[in-house]
Amino acid sequence: MVTIAVTAEGADEPRVAVSPETVKKFTALGCKVRVETGAGARSRFSDEHLKTQGAEIVPSAADALRDADILLKVRRPSVEEVKDLKPGAVVAAMLDPYGERAGLDALAATNVALFSMEFMPRITRAQSMDVLSSQANLAGYKAVVDAAAMFDQAMPMMMTAAGTVPAAKAFIMGVGVAGLQAIATARRMGAQVTATDVRPATKEQVASLGAKFVAVEDEEFKQAQTAAGYAKPMSAEYQKKQAELVASHIKNQDIVITTALIPGRPAPRLITRAMVESMKSGAVIVDLAAERGGNCELTKPGEVVEHNGVRIFGPLNLAGEIPVNASSLYARNLLAFLDIMIDKTEKVLKVDWDDEIVKGTIVAKDGKIVHPNLQPQGAA
Repeated sequence: MVTIAVTAEGADEPRVAVSPETVKKFTALGCKVRVETGAGARSRFSDEHLKTQGAEIVPSAADALRDADILLKVRRPSVEEVKDLKPGAVVAAMLDPYGERAGLDALAATNVALFSMEFMPRITRAQSMDVLSSQANLAGYKAVVDAAAMFDQAMPMMMTAAGTVPAAKAFIMGVGVAGLQAIATARRMGAQVTATDVRPATKEQVASLGAKFVAVEDEEFKQAQTAAGYAKPMSAEYQKKQAELVASHIKNQDIVITTALIPGRPAPRLITRAMVESMKSGAVIVDLAAERGGNCELTKPGEVVEHNGVRIFGPLNLAGEIPVNASSLYARNLLAFLDIMIDKTEKVLKVDWDDEIVKGTIVAKDGKIVHPNLQPQGAA
């Protein structure tokens, strides 16, 4: 029987790596799921609810981890946590693989098989395992809700006997999963929405959601997407032209949501101090790239700052602020991922090391960092 351990996250992480739904499905696969008491409380998954679906609730993290085959986490676990696992046990989490390398090396040295869910390949087969998409979707929604709450005016146009309230103007910068959800949410709330991205494929997506696309559409723009679907770093010349276009557009916006991130790199700078100073007093910027330095020059990660009457919010874990949904989706991502590693007949852990999903996500094995993106040449 495969034993899966789930422990509580740190004080700043309300999500959890399992849900009542996935406990039931893991149990049906023949797994034993051991959950540290209270681990799901901040996601409104009570011990009793998890227990009724088949989980074994244990008093401490050490009890959950002892001789477990698999550890499921939201954030990177500590070396202390993984030392109680079986030799060669699987650890699946959002490891922040480009952050704090010494800690990652220490985890690798424990001989567990470390899988980083952020490295999930962008292939059809892995869509149900894509944690970046599931969490970004919620972050895009919450960014608009938070912006609307900070914006001291109404979002939709309202016709009243006392006159018309104009619709708020919302500008979404970066049209990935978070950006698309931000567009859809802002539209549902009645805003007049525009959006920009350097990837040409996004123009149609923006239009399909009823928003207007804003970008410098030259030859470089037509080639600005990687095979994996990410934006390529753009030339200085293109960045200058795009910045000029954005500068003229942003001064009239009420709400700006920035979502531009390139894995393993500092966040691209999209909004300068001068652009902020050109905006109207009362405008709001929500910077979803705050954890990588921010898309706005004035962003302070984890804080709301006000500059010339413009409020700039740099949230660090927006998905975590909707923990019930975020944990439910993340837990399903992990269930789909582990489903390819559990032998349904023999009820044992059986990892196919040649599977492209396994090869794409494995960070460390046999005491060494093995992922190509984390080797010296990959990091250069």
